[in-house]
Amino acid sequence: MRTAIEKVAVIGAGYMGGGIAQSLAINGVDVVMADRDPAITARAFDRLTAETATLQEQGLVPPGSTDRLAAHLSVAGSIAEAVADVDFVEEAVFEDVAVKHAVLAEISAAARPDTVIGSNTSTIPVHVLCTAVERPERFLIVHWSNPAPFIPGVEIVAGADTDAALVAPVKELLARAHHFGAEVADTPGFVLNRLQYALLKEATAIVEEGIATPEDVDTIVSTTFGFRLAFFGPFAIADMAGLDVYRNCFTTFEDAYGERFATPSVLTEQVEAGRHGFKTGAGFTGEHTAEEIARIVDYRSLAYSKLAQLLHELGPSGIWASGAKARAGAGDSEE
Repeated sequence: MRTAIEKVAVIGAGYMGGGIAQSLAINGVDVVMADRDPAITARAFDRLTAETATLQEQGLVPPGSTDRLAAHLSVAGSIAEAVADVDFVEEAVFEDVAVKHAVLAEISAAARPDTVIGSNTSTIPVHVLCTAVERPERFLIVHWSNPAPFIPGVEIVAGADTDAALVAPVKELLARAHHFGAEVADTPGFVLNRLQYALLKEATAIVEEGIATPEDVDTIVSTTFGFRLAFFGPFAIADMAGLDVYRNCFTTFEDAYGERFATPSVLTEQVEAGRHGFKTGAGFTGEHTAEEIARIVDYRSLAYSKLAQLLHELGPSGIWASGAKARAGAGDSEE
């Protein structure tokens, strides 16, 4: 198996596959891209070239990105040609098991025996996809988020048959592109979409129950707890708020909504052990000294202040037209 990844093939030249290829190439990784139809691949190459030039002009990618893309991104006329002599292949085709099986089978038949094969699937487990791969020990899921050049987190999912030694070189490859790999277990939806879909399900329930409109739900999420999530995950946020407070709030939720909002046992265990988060110096995130807590709180204040300034500078996205107009009007008021 590969101990280092120098050359990559991306199979699937759509928006997601193109973004992955672009992210790697502008950071100096040699990438060859292919799709089922060479015409699709050619159009994707032209799109990525033009898009990178625009992003560079806007200052959204580093200077020299256009030249690096031209130097490190190439196209192949077929899947077999693209994967023939690379260290790593990232499959990024349509999210359908049958489609992915067909493409993965073609990749594994044409690639070198030691080539690592990854899939960009959003929800399909390794154990479902690996059956199409010759030598499944070289297969794992490497799940990027859209838009790939700007969302830094990547889920890495190793299956029961995956050689564990593959994770380190994949993480190193991601780091070269300034992305962060997080390892998760082989379950449907992994972590990202399990959480994301859980939030959407509860959000739709709130709308269906007449508690708030979709626009107001989006406003609440993006300007309150979602605002924090740019810097801290749910366990860190709970530690900062106080795990004893969270336990008491869960009591209210459970009384109102029943078992689906029952207090998590891991939260109860922390509280009963006297680990209430920052207020006691210990919680989900481990143990912290008073000095460490003060430093994190200072970081939090700076981070939130900077994000608030950025949002003020950028103004509303305009995705909710009525809210954007209302906020724009309020900003124009002299009162």
